[in-house]
Amino acid sequence: MPGMIEDEGTDKAGTPDRVLRLSDFGQPQPGRVIAEMRAYWSSLRQGRAIPARADVTPLGLRATLDFAFILERIAPGAARFRLAGKHLIDLLGMEARGMPLCALMNPGYRGRLSDVLETVFQGPQIVEADLLSPASYGRPELTGRLLLLPLRSDLGDVTRALGCLVSVGEAGAPPRRFDLGAERADPVIEGGRVLTPSPSALGMAEPPATWRPAPRPPIIEEETPEERRARFRIISND
Repeated sequence: MPGMIEDEGTDKAGTPDRVLRLSDFGQPQPGRVIAEMRAYWSSLRQGRAIPARADVTPLGLRATLDFAFILERIAPGAARFRLAGKHLIDLLGMEARGMPLCALMNPGYRGRLSDVLETVFQGPQIVEADLLSPASYGRPELTGRLLLLPLRSDLGDVTRALGCLVSVGEAGAPPRRFDLGAERADPVIEGGRVLTPSPSALGMAEPPATWRPAPRPPIIEEETPEERRARFRIISND
């Protein structure tokens, strides 16, 4: 049958023991890619809690290069791509470098992604998340997984992240955007505290001031209407 191959084993009737679909061999395996990326990040630590951005090399990423990316934190809860692999470019239908990470999300999930991303830098901690791109015209359903791993910049602060995004399914017409599913966080040091995502603060905004009504002039009950009218003054520009 087209699109299928048989393994070597057959039963007594000559029927194949197993039928393997050729289409199964072209799909990425998110679990394998995620595991290899985490193992590579751990290998860069060399006794440190968090590796440096300068330690990451294309040669070290060769097994996961198509799915890999590097982020730069540009504001609380916001980061842009400094480098991105081919898989990400195919999903967006354009060069990803310089674009914000939230460009991969459907609008209703960008706020949540921002909160989750900030925990990677502030924890710092490791985050994995499930992704879903619902089916629409010209776009079959996609599932995927996202991994974010903190990195130190040349200045020593945690403002970089190594990550990967792996989707399974036919990409269809770009750009493809995702809903954010369940996320899982791990501390960079075993037994450490995990930071829970919380709604982002409004940047440099100050707390709203308490509203107080303007004081009203006292009403002198003893005045007659004629006396109150006599206190009015007419102002003229002439």
